[in-house]
This record gives sequence, C-alpha cells and structure tokens, in this order.
Amino acid sequence: MRGKLITFEGIDGCGKSSQLRLLSEHLSERKIPFVATREPGGTLLGKTVRSAILDSEPGSVEPLAELLLYAADRAQHVRRVVLPALASGRLVLSDRFFDATTAFQGYGRQFDLALIQHLNDLAAGGLKPDLTLLFDLEVKTALERVSSRSRDAHPDRIDQEPSEFHERVRRGYIEISALEPERIRIIPANGSPDSIHQQVIDIVGPLLG
Repeated sequence: MRGKLITFEGIDGCGKSSQLRLLSEHLSERKIPFVATREPGGTLLGKTVRSAILDSEPGSVEPLAELLLYAADRAQHVRRVVLPALASGRLVLSDRFFDATTAFQGYGRQFDLALIQHLNDLAAGGLKPDLTLLFDLEVKTALERVSSRSRDAHPDRIDQEPSEFHERVRRGYIEISALEPERIRIIPANGSPDSIHQQVIDIVGPLLG
C-alpha cells in the first residue's frame, strides 16, 4: 500500500517545524513507520542548496536563481526521498513542499504564478500531498517569534525580508488554501503548542487508520 504525504506550511515563525517534530514523536510512540524531511535540505544536494539560499547574505542570490534552486532541490527530494518512502508504505512528513514556492516566490517575490505552477509540476513530477497543514499566524506575531529565535542564531535571508513581503506570502497561502480546501487544512497558530498539536492529531488521524 502506498504511503501518504503530509506537508507542513506557513510563514516563517508560524511553528510548523515544531509541530512536525511533535507529530513525529506521536508517530514514534505509536510505532507508525514514517520519514520526516524538509525542503530545502532533505537530501545531500538539498543541504547545499539550503546553505546557498538561506544562509547567504541579503542580495547575494538573485530571485530567479533562488526560484530555480528550489525547483532543483524539489526534483531531487521527490525522487530520492519522498517517492521511495511512499512506495515502501511509509508516511512522509515534509517541512514545506511546492505550496511554499507558490507562496514565497509567486506571491512574495511576485513571479508569474503560471511559471511557478509549471516549475512545481515539473519538479514534483505530478506528486501532490495527501494532506497539507497550513499554520496561519499574523505576520507581526510571527516576526516577533523569528526575532526572539534569532537571538541565538543568525536570521536567514527570508527572515530578513520586510514585513510587506511576509504579508504577501501569508495572503498567498490563504488564497492557495481556498483553491484546495479538502487538501489544505488551516490551523490557527496563535495557541499553545500542545493545543495546536491536538488539532494536528485530530486532522491527521483519519490518514493513520
């Protein structure tokens, strides 16, 4: 039986990565086989791409180069990690997938959405998530979280974008979710981690059997 792909999306600071970790712990306790991965960074190539894109200084990577690097990372990630895991019947949890490219590069960077769709289709090879969890949070709150988090680590290039950029990204996610409400489930991300985790469990439960 083919496994299921669950993706975690939202603006920076929404808490999606923490929720992926909590779900991973829940699955481990239930002894449900799964793979936790991320974009970029889920493969050896992806780690190089992540370092080149996110860890670079502002302005050091051209927006078009950024878009194409994300597409290259996804092509490698899907074929080397995601598809083999799904074929083996495992659940795949991915921290970001193609919706992130639509939101960040399409709405945030304002690239043509038809171009984004074409690149997403090409890179993912037609693969779509079975479920996408979109953690929605006001930009002001999200940026405050990022700022607090960055006291111990240098903020990446996306974190350093102005609030207007993040507002466009958030609006993009909301518009994307309206097009596929059955796949994309919006979870308000302003509650406690435990309460949000319970919402995740309630939504993911039917996929677990």
